[in-house]
Order: sequence, then structure tokens, then C-alpha cells
Amino acid sequence: MNEKSKKMDAIISENRVKLHVFEPTQRQIWTIVGREKEHWLDPDSNFCSCSGYYFGMMKNKKPCYHIESIHIAQKEKKFETIKFSDEEYDSFVFGILHDM
Repeated sequence: MNEKSKKMDAIISENRVKLHVFEPTQRQIWTIVGREKEHWLDPDSNFCSCSGYYFGMMKNKKPCYHIESIHIAQKEKKFETIKFSDEEYDSFVFGILHDM
């Protein structure tokens, strides 16, 4: 198993993929809890907020391992769903942006 596969396996097996659902609108934000910080992802557009994504896409047009991890977690239904109220959405997004 190569290093990338080990990282992806750890993300999934350690239940670090999170789906944040805001109710009643059902808005969703996906995150992966990293070793140093939490990364925001948009699996539909293959975006990740990590620096590896930015440099990988600039250099060789390949997304980071977080993107692959989230797609596997979705397929295997191995993610944690956390529910919030819509009133918490703004502060949640602010917190994500502040951590970047």
C-alpha cells in the first residue's frame, strides 16, 4: 500500500469525513478532519481547501487525496452526518474560512 492509499484509508477508517447538514434548508458542507486542521470540500466540483489541492492542481492538474477519500467514503457510506440549524450556518462557514 503506497503512502497516498495509507492516508486515504486512515481518513475513512478513523471516521474523519463529516457531512454537516443544516436544517430545515438541507444545505450541506463536507469536511475532512486533517492532522493539523479541518478541510472544506465540495465533492461535486472536486474542490478541497487544503494546500495540497492548490499546488497539485497548479502543477499537474491532479486533485488531492482528500477528494478521492471523500468519494470513497460517500460510495461506502462511511461518513458522519452532523446536523445543525440554519441559524448556525453563517457562524459555521465563518469558522471554516477563519481556519484557512
